[in-house]
Amino acid sequence: QVQLVESGGGLVQPGGSLRLSCAASGIIFSTYAMGWYRQAPGNQRELVAEITRSGIITYAVSVKGRFTISRDNAKNTVYLQMNSLKPEDTAVYYCNTRPAVYNWGQGTQVTVSL
Repeated sequence: QVQLVESGGGLVQPGGSLRLSCAASGIIFSTYAMGWYRQAPGNQRELVAEITRSGIITYAVSVKGRFTISRDNAKNTVYLQMNSLKPEDTAVYYCNTRPAVYNWGQGTQVTVSL
């Protein structure tokens, strides 16, 4: 059974940083491209960043230069370092394969507010 478990979210002030983690189980992690997605209230889920099996990385324009995606295949984990956070980054953040083929986890809430 595939499980994707996100963690690391929280409340942070504008300009702050958070590091999200996503632990995957039930898949051969190293064979998948992985992505971080987010969904803000009233909005569709969107792709924030992705990293291929070979480490090629792509970011959404809105986060480029502020977010960094990385992966540790030995730990079956993908990370998202988020710096210079803005209120518009407020959302529930999810990880999944890229493209997303598995059931979504619970996500982790990121709130950027004074």
